[in-house]
Amino acid sequence: MKASTQISRWGNSLGLRLPKAIASEARIGEGDTVEVSVKDGAIVVRAASPTYSLDELIGKITPRNRHGETDLGAPSGREQW
Repeated sequence: MKASTQISRWGNSLGLRLPKAIASEARIGEGDTVEVSVKDGAIVVRAASPTYSLDELIGKITPRNRHGETDLGAPSGREQW
């Protein structure tokens, strides 16, 4: 999909408005973080993959989303139990 848009001044930077159809196709929404780069003279905008620390992930554990232990059966190889 292609679309035309205009570059605007935003403080000391330049801003680019993405048409809704382009943003939807790229799965980008308001507040999302994107990575911006240049490849062969073209501006490339991609949705950034979120990165989490172990502490952040552990902080999201609640009694509601925590599950019990799962019995995987007897060891079948060289597992260390």
